[in-house]
Amino acid sequence: MCGIVGYIGKRCAAEILLNGLRRLEYRGYDSAGVALIAETRLEVVKQTGKVSALERRVADEVPEAVRTGATAGIAHTRWATHGPPTEGNAHPHLGDGGRLALVHNGIIENYVSLRRQLEAR
Repeated sequence: MCGIVGYIGKRCAAEILLNGLRRLEYRGYDSAGVALIAETRLEVVKQTGKVSALERRVADEVPEAVRTGATAGIAHTRWATHGPPTEGNAHPHLGDGGRLALVHNGIIENYVSLRRQLEAR
């Protein structure tokens, strides 16, 4: 099982999202990630292991202006049911050259046809 949390508002998104992941950690505990939006900047951090490891990495790697200024974001905690617990398999996943971050729950069985449709556009 996995847990997904999102936030859009006026408060500090990083704090709300990380708190949400801590509350959802029982649903997934092999990796976690967060995507924060501050003005036009998208910052994504993913980490294997517990949410506490992600929190330390966010504190170390995400610029303070983004950590405290982001007012929107998504976060995910994962329990690997498909693919090993690696940073590459952790969510959020990036697309569109790093301009899009998304999380999902479960296995996308029809990914081949979806990919073909999107590439055709």
